[in-house]
Amino acid sequence: MRNGMTILKSLAAALAGLVLATPALAASVTINGAGATFPYPVYSQWAYAYQKETGTQINYQSIGSGGGIKQIKAGTVDFGASDAPLEVEELKAGGLIQFPLVMGGVVPVLNVEGVKPGDLRLSPELLADIFLGKITKWDDPRIKAENPSLKLPAQGITPVYRSDGSGTTWIFTNYLTKVSPDWAKTVGNDKAVQWPAGVGGKGNEGVAAYVQRIKGAVGYVEYAYALQNKMSHVLLKNRAGSYVAPTAETFQAAAANADWASAPGYYVVLTDQPGKESWPITGASFILLHKEQRKADVAQAMLSFFDWCYRNGNQSALNLHYVPMPEKVVALVEATWAKEIRAGGQPVWKK
Repeated sequence: MRNGMTILKSLAAALAGLVLATPALAASVTINGAGATFPYPVYSQWAYAYQKETGTQINYQSIGSGGGIKQIKAGTVDFGASDAPLEVEELKAGGLIQFPLVMGGVVPVLNVEGVKPGDLRLSPELLADIFLGKITKWDDPRIKAENPSLKLPAQGITPVYRSDGSGTTWIFTNYLTKVSPDWAKTVGNDKAVQWPAGVGGKGNEGVAAYVQRIKGAVGYVEYAYALQNKMSHVLLKNRAGSYVAPTAETFQAAAANADWASAPGYYVVLTDQPGKESWPITGASFILLHKEQRKADVAQAMLSFFDWCYRNGNQSALNLHYVPMPEKVVALVEATWAKEIRAGGQPVWKK
């Protein structure tokens, strides 16, 4: 009897230890993602806050959308991130789903002597011709005509572009393709293109660094990078003919009429949207996941993180001038999770 009691006590102690260990095991889940640099400022803040709150670690490599797409297709990360949405056929071929997590704006930034943030006005045609290498000086008559009260130097223009496969480039060139027939014919829209002029930098970080370093440079970055680096942005003429500044409000105005419910695979492009207040180079950043997950616990932890981002990350997103996804879109997305994401044939998302 004494031996039996000893065994029972040992078993009880072991079970108690297992119960106590369960939260630690849950907290030790690590989720690996890679891709777009466009949303990196907000993703990193969300990951930090979520780890403090739950113990779940999110490792996100800011390597560009092209790299993120390659890694999720190869299965070397738990999720990929891309600012260039994939077409339905490509999603099906890779066994993937995609959904938007946050929206923001791509912003032309420059390093021109005496030009402060919001001083310079550019039309879509001027912006395209600068990156086409047709306009090579800041005191070009066409730029001066658009900015009659601004004293512009006789300084050479150096366009700075992304050297890596980039969703930011995809959004930027998508816009230029819509507003410039010459751009559409000679360069086109892709994550990586053959740039007619300028120098390349890796990531939003690299473009920002080059623009800051090169006198007369002009580049394009996600707005958070422009803010963090105190860079001079332009006022851009939108489709309605208004010169608008990049802000969360003008990004939201561009996104206001997006029809996510009718878009197969959530394929929505927000560039050159109508409306007087719309910032014309707005885009969403997308998460890419495999429909069939290898580990149910990792999949559940990953979706719980994205759910937390939707429900608890709005203020930090707004602080960085990103636009949170509307509640109706969140409901659509989470219904897609419940319907399409499986592990071992069983639904992963049951909230």
